Amino acid sequence: MSSESYTYHSILPTAPGPYILGVDEAGRGPVLGPLVYGVAFCPVAYKPQLEELGFADSKTLTPELRSNLLSTLCSDPDNLAWAVRVISPQAISNGMLRRPPINLNVQSQDATVLLIREVISKGIQLSEVYVDALGNTTTYQSYLSNLFPGIEFTVENKADSKYKIVGAASVAAKVTRDACLEDWVFDEGISEDGKPNNFNLSTQQAGSGYPSDPKTKEWLAQSIEPTFGFPNIARFSWTTVKLILDKSAHPVKWTDEGQASLIAAFETGKGREKDRCAVTKDLKLISLGTL
Repeated sequence: MSSESYTYHSILPTAPGPYILGVDEAGRGPVLGPLVYGVAFCPVAYKPQLEELGFADSKTLTPELRSNLLSTLCSDPDNLAWAVRVISPQAISNGMLRRPPINLNVQSQDATVLLIREVISKGIQLSEVYVDALGNTTTYQSYLSNLFPGIEFTVENKADSKYKIVGAASVAAKVTRDACLEDWVFDEGISEDGKPNNFNLSTQQAGSGYPSDPKTKEWLAQSIEPTFGFPNIARFSWTTVKLILDKSAHPVKWTDEGQASLIAAFETGKGREKDRCAVTKDLKLISLGTL
């Protein structure tokens, strides 16, 4: 994966609807790598079979079992399907550092809405949607219900351990994120041996990628380039990264040769012209005593 965000959809199922759909994410907290939102969906009539497939919160499963479950999710294309929205570290940071900022909750909400809309646009009739979410679930549930009238939404904490369809979405999101990290390609260039500068959490000894992980902190401290900062795997908006940049990166001084004259142009006048800047004079705008 590189620095671009993208969406992926599996083969569209052909079984008649209506369908249920689950939503979950992987990678919300780490300082390294993308945030991945996943959805899984199947016909309402397929619920009994779904219960027997072993889907659960991906965090409770081994990598091998998660991989096998994704294969299971792909094993019955007539009934089962999934999709993911991969939000790159750059997109996350750009949103959070812009003015006004787009915080992670809003970016997560946008990814969820995008995936649901794309599934509906492909002709899938959704009747029930289950969402794993943090924070005020009642407000979020009302927002989604108003946005998609006719669909029954259930938004709960730990929904991935309560509803199998959300567990399936959790598996799709987690396996996708792991694959992104294993196949990461740095935009910054190639290694000394001329090969693509790939990144892998295990081979790079970067730990879990979470900011509290000592190995991740050590990798960040060793990977900083004083002038250019970190590779595109890092989320620049995370406090962990900001602190290292403040401590170890070269300071930057922004200068504007015309700054003094620009300030003077917008300084306020006196008397009748009080609170009016010089620009108004240049435009021949004057104050009237009476109308």
